Amino acid sequence: MSLTGRSRGRLPIPRIGWQTRRMKNWQYDTETAVSEVSTGRWSTRISSAWNIGTTPNGGYVAASGLRAMGRQVDQPDPVSVTTYYLRPGLGDQPGDVSLEIIRAGRRTSSATASLHQQGKERLRMVAAFADLEAPGDGEPTPPALSIPMIDLPPPDACRSRTTVEQGVDVAITSRLDVRLAPAPNGGAIDERAEVAGWVRFADNRPPDAEALVLFADAFPPSVFAVFGSVGWVPTLELTVHVRRRPVAGWIAARFRTRDLANGLFVEDGELWDESGNLVAQSRQLAMLLRK
Repeated sequence: MSLTGRSRGRLPIPRIGWQTRRMKNWQYDTETAVSEVSTGRWSTRISSAWNIGTTPNGGYVAASGLRAMGRQVDQPDPVSVTTYYLRPGLGDQPGDVSLEIIRAGRRTSSATASLHQQGKERLRMVAAFADLEAPGDGEPTPPALSIPMIDLPPPDACRSRTTVEQGVDVAITSRLDVRLAPAPNGGAIDERAEVAGWVRFADNRPPDAEALVLFADAFPPSVFAVFGSVGWVPTLELTVHVRRRPVAGWIAARFRTRDLANGLFVEDGELWDESGNLVAQSRQLAMLLRK
């Protein structure tokens, strides 16, 4: 059962404007805040509240770079974000973001950013920005193509990530409410490398296009469905394509791995909002390091 459609018990969707959002002291906004130091350079501080084990979550670490780029372009929405993870981020440590605007256009802009901590580059990003709700140029709109939302039990019928043994402390669960759908075989190790469920901010901050980049890296690795919690799974590269602005509420997600070789695997993801619209797609290359 999903949350979409009247026949499926769709949840009421609160409408929260941008002004209200800015007035709130949301944890995500506070802990990804950036301050301009000089042209093309911004300062930030990475919090350990988003850690998995002793390392901050990669989607969270990238948020400061994404936020700095968004402050320098005219378009409001990141529509394509690729992040290369060079070294683990450091929690409870300051960071420096350096960025460059590659192209500032009327409809789209592109930029690069790097995050440094303790004198070492931790990640490098390339992003494109646009306005996902901008009107077209008068050309006829073709019929929409989209990936239909998967059928999921409602969030209350799914397991909280806090109850799933991962072998390490998962501090990020104090910031993100992640609910994992039951596996088709009752939750045992499965032959399919797939994980699905729901995600929202723990303090009920409404999702937006920027947050979808974080949500695409918020679930346990899909390979755990096959091998169990076997070790550390660092991301080498993550690309997220944001397709639509989400409505307020839960985000549904599914992540699948169909190729693993030589310790490397590719994971594909899709995310939908409560209205049933596809809001983002992701693909990441990660490394499986067994214990």
